[in-house]
Amino acid sequence: MHPLRSTSLVVIAVLAAAAWAFGPGVASAQSGCPRGALDARFCDENGDMVADAPKESRQWVDPGVLIFAYTPVEDPAVYANVWEGFLRHMEKVTGKKVQFFPVQSNAAQIEAMRAGRLHIAGFNTGSNPLAVNCAGFVPFSMMARADNSFGYEMEIITHPGSGIEKVSDIRGKTLAFTSETSNSGFKAPSALLKSEFKMEAGKDFKPAFSGKHDNSILGVANKDYPAASVANSVMKRMIVRNVVKPEQLKSIYKSQTFPTTGYGHVYNLKPELAEKIRQAFFSFPWDGSELKKEFERSGEAKFIPITFKEHWDVVRKIDAANNVKYTCK
Repeated sequence: MHPLRSTSLVVIAVLAAAAWAFGPGVASAQSGCPRGALDARFCDENGDMVADAPKESRQWVDPGVLIFAYTPVEDPAVYANVWEGFLRHMEKVTGKKVQFFPVQSNAAQIEAMRAGRLHIAGFNTGSNPLAVNCAGFVPFSMMARADNSFGYEMEIITHPGSGIEKVSDIRGKTLAFTSETSNSGFKAPSALLKSEFKMEAGKDFKPAFSGKHDNSILGVANKDYPAASVANSVMKRMIVRNVVKPEQLKSIYKSQTFPTTGYGHVYNLKPELAEKIRQAFFSFPWDGSELKKEFERSGEAKFIPITFKEHWDVVRKIDAANNVKYTCK
């Protein structure tokens, strides 16, 4: 597989880093330590591919109010209520006030963590590597089904009457992506279309960017887009909520299974606080919660422990196939 518009993501990272450089909470560069693909501000002594906590306690962060943000794949206003009970549980476990921060884009979410304004987050599948390498994000958990299975698939969808029956029919038409940091909304389909169907954006079809998975799904359902690449977990939840009807959509391709949103904290939290945050995720009582009510729509029933090194291996391979570089400056 070869790169498809890969330079755009690098440009985004470069511009974002320029803005972040003057933000609060930005640590100085570390020298003489192993770090792999991590930004020069971080070290990775144990080889787990995420930033180590600072060795000196004076560099630890112990905020009075913890800020949490969920990946902006759907309407942030909907998810403020969904996460309310979980955040109250985290307050009891950590002894800190926890505030929900509604972010409007993946870039804004990463920027907030890199600048020290975001402490706990759920980053979507595709933006996890950039968050880890540029913002010091340490993912440790993911939602899973009751049997510990997890993940979602990328689907390319169209609407009845579009004239698109198979992937090759997209040639000469418009395909909606979400954003260039999204795995299922851009990176995975880019690699797929290039390698399996010999199709490139701007050459064989016209790309459009909707910003979010729900925008793409609604766009196809309302016939604003002839086709879109989306995360089917989002599509399933929207169908259950009656935001769209199944008969408005038709799937023409389903990928392998990918890890879903990764949850974690910023690397430089006080270690005791970071441990309490982990405890809050794994001790949360799902039964009767708004979190369960929402996410059981796509099968999730609990949080399970994960590692970036293992569970995001397939995503890093897709990035490599697209020639994506985690360039932070």
